[in-house]
Amino acid sequence: MKYRVAIDTGGTNTDAFIFNEETRTSFVGKVPSTPKNPAVAITDAIKAAGLKASEIKLITHGTTVATNALIERNFPKTAMVTTRGFRDVVEICDGTKEELWDAYIDKPTPYIRRRDRFEVSERVDYNGDVVTPLDRDEARRIAERIAKLGYQAVCVCFINSYVNADHEQAMKTILAEYLPLETYICTSSETIPEMFEHPRFSTAMINAVLGPCIVNYISDLDKRLKEMGYKGDLLILHSGGGVLTAKGTSRFPARLASSGIVAGAIAGAHIAKQAGYLNAISFDMGGTSTDVALTYKGELKTANSWQVEYGYPIMFPSVEVLTIGAGGGSIAWIDAGGSLRNGPQSAGADPGPACYGKGGEEATNTDANLVLGRLNHSLLGGRLQLDLKASKKVINSKVVTPLRMDLAGAASAMLKVAEANMANAIRLISIGRGYDPRDFALVAFGGAGPLHGAYLAQELEIPTVIFPRYPGIASAMGCLLVDIRHDSSLMYLGKAQEANIRQLEHSFESMEEEARDHLLEEGVPSENMRFVRQIDMRYAGQWRTLTVPVDFADGENTLNTALKKFHAEHERAYSYSDPSREVEIFALKLVTQGIIPKPTMPKVRELGEAQSALTGSRPVYFDESGGYVETPVYDRDKLLPGARIQGPAIVEQLDSTVVLPPETSSVVDPYLNIITKFATT
Repeated sequence: MKYRVAIDTGGTNTDAFIFNEETRTSFVGKVPSTPKNPAVAITDAIKAAGLKASEIKLITHGTTVATNALIERNFPKTAMVTTRGFRDVVEICDGTKEELWDAYIDKPTPYIRRRDRFEVSERVDYNGDVVTPLDRDEARRIAERIAKLGYQAVCVCFINSYVNADHEQAMKTILAEYLPLETYICTSSETIPEMFEHPRFSTAMINAVLGPCIVNYISDLDKRLKEMGYKGDLLILHSGGGVLTAKGTSRFPARLASSGIVAGAIAGAHIAKQAGYLNAISFDMGGTSTDVALTYKGELKTANSWQVEYGYPIMFPSVEVLTIGAGGGSIAWIDAGGSLRNGPQSAGADPGPACYGKGGEEATNTDANLVLGRLNHSLLGGRLQLDLKASKKVINSKVVTPLRMDLAGAASAMLKVAEANMANAIRLISIGRGYDPRDFALVAFGGAGPLHGAYLAQELEIPTVIFPRYPGIASAMGCLLVDIRHDSSLMYLGKAQEANIRQLEHSFESMEEEARDHLLEEGVPSENMRFVRQIDMRYAGQWRTLTVPVDFADGENTLNTALKKFHAEHERAYSYSDPSREVEIFALKLVTQGIIPKPTMPKVRELGEAQSALTGSRPVYFDESGGYVETPVYDRDKLLPGARIQGPAIVEQLDSTVVLPPETSSVVDPYLNIITKFATT
């Protein structure tokens, strides 16, 4: 077994990145996605790459199954059991609104309907003491009713269970006695044992509704791979930037709700660091959406809470990724005021853009790029032929006629609107977080990212753009660069200055012991286990917390060191800190890693000239040149380190097309990235 395979399922295409451990070389595969059953496209990608499953050592997978299930609300019948009087916690939420001043916007309904939420008599107080014992007879009647109604998943969410989980565990045991073995059951204390009932209930609810979807999908995929002859492990990327084993996904399916999205952020950070840039903005534009993430001083920014729909938080740490509906398949349309818009509606994979010849009748970004000459008439190494006449027809019908523009001007305007949307997303994750994009490099990837990366960098005054060797497969490559990771937490409310260091250390040791057992169950040897201890801290009287690392090797100075880190991070995040103020410890957190050997991409020693990769030229439309310009076209596979390209130019490859506008200067680095700078920088 010599191959490591990473597969990323997107809305339009499924990408495979294959690394040969013996030769330390890599190659890629790309096939259309199969939305009805993504597992089919995964096996198709392996076959398209010409691999024998028996030669594959490890498969790592980034999936959109959980994300799509939440967006489409396509999940099995699920029940919730709560403390009497608390069935509406997930309905009331936290009282906030996404649009504060808009009285007509209704909050999305809970993922579990009110009729599917059941109450049982029990109560534990804030200190964990039993106020009302669990009524076991009532619990059995509820379990019997849930069984008769045919629910496929159940979550148990009791008040204050984060400090005493006995009643939740008892209810789970009773449910298991009455329900079929395949019914998915989880508790809020097992999922995320933290205070504040709404975020905890919300996370457990999402964990439950996704449980059967993920378990069935992973089971089906695992079966298909074994039938092909694969004998290794199947690892699934999760929101925190690590991977879970197939067994681990069954415990925390909610962690997969941003699986495919995170892969690109990891890849972008790695590519930038490899090219020598510790500050980078990842710009991942696919067929349906664009994902933007920020890396600062070599570290991806993370969030402790995130959501697919407003009001329903998922309380697992997640790489901070901003997603907007802008992709190659995004549809151009005219609003009621007669203005040109772009997205978030998408033609997707079926029928796809009009030029795909599958019956698409809307004008998309891909159609515009084809009309402007930026795309060739065939993609995927000739496997996908593009219909220029169809693109011209839909753009004329949907944009040219209503706006009375010429064809090229209309196509260019479509792309400018899309690029404005994407530039705003980058501003939100950089300027909106206190970072100046001019201090960063832009890593442009995804199937469509390299078509627009240079223009976005110009708009935002970003001095450098990095086009990876395999832009369309970068997200898949990101799946190979991570370790098995679990995140656990324990509530600990108290003044930091008065905390008992020995007690804190003992709590962490207990968490590590439990985490070690989970890793052993997943087949991780002890020597490959790593534990990172962290503390959530806040100024007394505040509710927002910041996470700082803690190292007990500092002995009695452990907390003083952690406090200094907290004040420094508070200053950076909020431009304010006050070392004289009292600080509280809110929670203890443990990051558990199972280290997986990662492939190291070799530098290419051979040098070359761009001229040797020149394949010809074609007319390409550039606004800055006033129209169509005869533009040289290069074969990416033939570009070697040291090759220099002056814009305008087009660089073509299997998985993407790079557009280098006029006034740009590019060079190929030893990792075969194209590093592009502008004449003004």
